[in-house]
Amino acid sequence: MVKYSQFPLLTYLGLAIFFSLQAVGADAEAVTGKTIYVSKLGDNSDGSTWATAFTTVQAGLNAVPDAQGGHRVILRPDTYMEANFSVPHPGAPGAYNQLIGDWDGGLGSGTTGWVVLDSGDPEKGFKSYDWWSTIRATQQGWSPEHKDATFSAICWDRWILRHLYATGSDAGLFWDCTNRVEPFTIVVEDCISIGRAFGGGVASCLSRNDEPITFRRCTLWALDWWGDTGAAYVRVENESMPEQPDVYFEDCVLASPQCALKGGNYGFHTYTRAKANRCKMVVLNFSQPVGTPSDGVIVSVQNGKYFQVDLEDSTMMGYKVFGVKVDTDSVGDLKYTTSGDVKAYIQFTQELPAGIHRLGHWPADLYSAIAPPAPARAVPAPDRKEVAARNLCEVSHVHWQGRLCRMECIRPGEGGTRSDYYLVLRDAETGAELARFAEGYGLASALVDGDTFHAFASRWEDGNWNDVTRFSSKDLVQWETAVAITQENEHLFNSSVCNGPDGYIMAYESNDPLHPAFTTKFAASPDLSTWTKLPEATFGTNRYTACPFITHANGFYYVLYLERKSPRWFFETFITRSKDLNTWELSAANPVISPDVLGEGINVSDPDLIKHEGKTRLYYAAGDQLKWMNIKWAEYDGPMADFLEGWYKTPGIPDSGSVGFQKPAK
Repeated sequence: MVKYSQFPLLTYLGLAIFFSLQAVGADAEAVTGKTIYVSKLGDNSDGSTWATAFTTVQAGLNAVPDAQGGHRVILRPDTYMEANFSVPHPGAPGAYNQLIGDWDGGLGSGTTGWVVLDSGDPEKGFKSYDWWSTIRATQQGWSPEHKDATFSAICWDRWILRHLYATGSDAGLFWDCTNRVEPFTIVVEDCISIGRAFGGGVASCLSRNDEPITFRRCTLWALDWWGDTGAAYVRVENESMPEQPDVYFEDCVLASPQCALKGGNYGFHTYTRAKANRCKMVVLNFSQPVGTPSDGVIVSVQNGKYFQVDLEDSTMMGYKVFGVKVDTDSVGDLKYTTSGDVKAYIQFTQELPAGIHRLGHWPADLYSAIAPPAPARAVPAPDRKEVAARNLCEVSHVHWQGRLCRMECIRPGEGGTRSDYYLVLRDAETGAELARFAEGYGLASALVDGDTFHAFASRWEDGNWNDVTRFSSKDLVQWETAVAITQENEHLFNSSVCNGPDGYIMAYESNDPLHPAFTTKFAASPDLSTWTKLPEATFGTNRYTACPFITHANGFYYVLYLERKSPRWFFETFITRSKDLNTWELSAANPVISPDVLGEGINVSDPDLIKHEGKTRLYYAAGDQLKWMNIKWAEYDGPMADFLEGWYKTPGIPDSGSVGFQKPAK
């Protein structure tokens, strides 16, 4: 094994070139072309603004108009269930194209967080198929199943990717140029990249001395321990070892069960050089020598001589440092250099290569660093509390005669008879039952108006939900009943009523066959008795909008509702608002709440807001939308009007009109 202690990695000219490129970056990413927006809140028309954004990543990429470079595709933080991305045009020298997640809201999306590119199966989960990946690449003959035409990822030449979270398939951000072994440059910054085989890397390409392939501040994970897998995998087809690295890893975390950094492949006799600067490389397999230990933290597949790694200020952790899979006796030919602080924590019987400091203690800071960073939210989320009630879905809270009360919709998960459906009003603090009424009804909401308690509920009959009926009482003993909303070629589900500036407004959920999934419709009343439908006032004609809660504040009607994150079986609570019930503005900071806490399943639905003791409580149902639901609650330390307006007035969120408008229903 060749060792150069303090060996100058590059010539002085090479160093000048290298440091001038630390911002590939600066000149290379000049925005001279078109900016294209992608957001699931957009109307999917032309992608020129957040309001008209494309709703899929591939549609945004397809809109890159030419090979002049300088184009940007900006993604709103969300989860995009898409795979095998390709681009129609490369970037240009000095004008790289960019694919960027609006991680901190600085690009106007109105929210913060990860752009998750999930290439898994939306119904069945992780999808591993040789080759199914984030980045499209195919090669006829890879396996008998590969009958598609060969496709090269070389189309991504001179692109910069930032703030993306790629996962769910064979590889994360990995470019296989297959049959086009040509000069190739890709820059990946501040990304999380996870794959079965490879976390990130490149294959079947050449490099450019003045525009190196670069991964910067990335977390790369490989999940498999079998075959040619590695957190980072590189194979540049040089005929001899180059004088400077082809691929740079800077401030990266590389973690895997098999190896952290791998070069070459079976049957290939070409040379690759990589540099790891300020990197943390972790291999999770610490098997005993008589077991199946990993080949090494850094591995050359075919022969040691085909791979060189330059290590600077980096730490490694694994069974041993270097290894070769095929010609294991050639491990001494794997070249490396060290400079600065290079150290390793390895199995105690293994030899440590010269120039690397041996750690005798568990590197807790290194091990904790393999967890990806978590972004802050654009709007402070309400403080989640404990479970308020179990085995319930729909509840509604009111103040009745000085008590905080919860109306519960008692019903089976499915089926049942009329007697299985009814409403119960309880003291929310003590659990004492105050009333039991409305047999055969459910999906209800409550409202107290003066000295009268009102409930609005749908009728369960013939295996479905019908009409909306009002139940009113001054003493919770004697009840008046009248149909408020009659269905029309539809079934009616959840409803909610609020007092507005010109009377009362009801939001009710319909499965109108003219619209996809569930739609929220509205009706008005001067007295809670006589209701007039508002056919032009409809929200959700183009999206799933279920379980509405409506209130009025700050001159707006606000509706919290359930949005399904299709094609996933995943449900979040969103917020929208309108001054006239005709034109609706989705908050760019949505969702209000997402099932990202243990015990919430894949659903947070049926929102219910109430002011209580100077604070705002949000009650919601958490579960799986199939078999179980529990009522949880969260609290905002302030008035409800501030809570609602905060989703539109928080710094960084675009003003009204800039995102997410839905035109009135025709």
